[in-house]
Amino acid sequence: MADTEKPLLIKRYASRRLYNTETSDYVTLEDIAGFIRDGREVQIVDLKSGDDLTRQYLLQIIAEHESRGENVLPLGVLTDLVRSYTTQAQSVVPQFLASSFEMLRDGQSKMMENMNAMNPMAKMPGFEAMQAQQEAFLKAMSGGLASNWSGPGQEEGSEEKSGKDDDLDTIKKQLAELQSKLNKMS
Repeated sequence: MADTEKPLLIKRYASRRLYNTETSDYVTLEDIAGFIRDGREVQIVDLKSGDDLTRQYLLQIIAEHESRGENVLPLGVLTDLVRSYTTQAQSVVPQFLASSFEMLRDGQSKMMENMNAMNPMAKMPGFEAMQAQQEAFLKAMSGGLASNWSGPGQEEGSEEKSGKDDDLDTIKKQLAELQSKLNKMS
């Protein structure tokens, strides 16, 4: 089995094709995005020059997802990012973004730990499958949390936000109903 502590090395050939050095086959940007979603770190280097192209390709993956309508980054955040490249704030933005995502990941981990520690049903058959579904749900919702953030330039009462709030309220209600049913079972 591959050592997942080391980044997966992807080499870019002069033909611009991307080569997975672990499996000895060519990969696409979508394949690379899949590796990352699965928790794998990747490093993409130019075969000839040895230049690290990882940042360039990760930005390309984000741009492709955004162009397909999979909007995770609100317009205000994108605007602020562009603005940060032309101001003195440039030095603060990377640390802020890294800290924000680290807090989000830590919060998700702590929430899952608390759910496991407080739940007497942990010994119930099938609990692992239910827990995996909850983790998948939380992972999916983390993208939604990022899109609900309203930075400068975002109106608080926008129609898009109220629609997402309605969806979130519906999900919360469904989760409360499920929790109630689970409590009755135990």
